[in-house]
Amino acid sequence: MKNKKADIPRYSLDRFRPVHRQDGSTTPFGYNQIGEVKVIDGFELYSSEGLISSTGPLKSAFYRISITVYGTLDMSIGLEAYKHQPRTLSFTSPNQIFSKNNISRDAFGYYILFNPDFLNDILPAVKVAEEFPFYDTTGTPVFQISDQELSSITDLIIHMDSELQQHRTGREKAMKMYLYLLLLEAKRSYERQGLEISPATSDHHALVTRFRKLVSVHYLAKRQVSDYAQLLSVSPNYLNRVIKDTTGSTASASIKEMLLQEARSLLRYTDQTISEIAYKLDFSDPASFNRFFRTLTAETPLTYRNRHH
Repeated sequence: MKNKKADIPRYSLDRFRPVHRQDGSTTPFGYNQIGEVKVIDGFELYSSEGLISSTGPLKSAFYRISITVYGTLDMSIGLEAYKHQPRTLSFTSPNQIFSKNNISRDAFGYYILFNPDFLNDILPAVKVAEEFPFYDTTGTPVFQISDQELSSITDLIIHMDSELQQHRTGREKAMKMYLYLLLLEAKRSYERQGLEISPATSDHHALVTRFRKLVSVHYLAKRQVSDYAQLLSVSPNYLNRVIKDTTGSTASASIKEMLLQEARSLLRYTDQTISEIAYKLDFSDPASFNRFFRTLTAETPLTYRNRHH
């Protein structure tokens, strides 16, 4: 096999807008039509009006907060799938693979994007996951909040928009403080619901969780179940049995699923040929890649690319 490093597209804020916003969106909210003089570096705020209906899978270099007020949508973070319903918050961190689709017609909400160092004046970047557990790899990144909590958070978002649209003294510091307060409101809800307390789970469930998180990080370099068994200090047979008994799927299926997300992203967000993608993903030839993709999706890589272009 050709040993080439695959590299899923990773977006910074300055390159991300065409990926998530429709051309010609007319809403004046947030950053959608903001003038250059009003831009605050490292931070962006939007409503879901003008959002592209399907995004990802891809990686970002920034943190994300999504708030669903009405409607529903499907979201995945790594190997985990989530359903956004009214009053749902979700949080993703830099370098996580995520996607969003199946957005209902009545869906409406807000989302915030900010660079890791944006809150440095208030909270050092290295402390973000420690301060806000939903950004930690062991935390719960998607959860629902109460009506009152949603009202408090949307009030903060309206204040943020007001600061963005005006050019007043101290607006950048005010934006950082509003963002911190929003994260704090989310943390209070998180704690109120007991989400910071790890539920009593079996050793098998804990092993599955650790395995899936490891796959989300190492799937490009480690393709064999034995690789993860070694990292988890168990035998491959034991790991396979636990994964199968707990999830109904195999350990190798989880590895293939992450590889499929990589393939979809390269097909959708790059102009590389299917042959180039096949070799990037370490397949022996394009035909092997086509068989892999078709087996998991019931369509060819070319069909998928054409559908999303």
